[in-house]
Amino acid sequence: MSATAYIGGRVARLGRYVLLVLAASLVSACSDPQQDIEAWMSEQTAGMKGRVEPLPAIKPAETVEYTGYDYPDPFRPASKEVQVARSTSAFRPDLTRRREPLEAYPLETLTFVGVLQMEGETVALIRVDGGAGPGTLYQVRRGNYMGQDFGMVAEIGDTELTLKELVEDLNGEWGERLTTLQIQETQEQS
Repeated sequence: MSATAYIGGRVARLGRYVLLVLAASLVSACSDPQQDIEAWMSEQTAGMKGRVEPLPAIKPAETVEYTGYDYPDPFRPASKEVQVARSTSAFRPDLTRRREPLEAYPLETLTFVGVLQMEGETVALIRVDGGAGPGTLYQVRRGNYMGQDFGMVAEIGDTELTLKELVEDLNGEWGERLTTLQIQETQEQS
């Protein structure tokens, strides 16, 4: 072995020992972090004294006399029936009548599209518009109801359908209104 290699090996070994001694001294220089925190807490709390704020004085509640003894109790059912003002008009809808399917739709969504003769009776074809599809067709005869204003089919002609509707005014009185639907040509989809 050459002298340079021998010296280089010794220097490397010596460097390792120096690093080992430096690392050991650094580890021993550091104290336990728990002890540092405890010392700081003791130092901070040395001059502290606890104190509790006194409770505020309680003021007596103001007395209010109840004057609503003559009013009905809102938590009990009324003992007397409320009289509802009935309309004296000759036109009144029959609210007990079973509703027909076309009464669920406003007239704006119903289209008169055709007329059929079935067994000597004239039948109108009504399309319910709405949605993306072409709509649903219904057969309507004289006396059927459609629309949301109690509209009864009065006349079915070749080009128009007449409805007698019952509408309520601001005073609660019912009146009759005639509405006419004109036949609409359907556009074929290609």
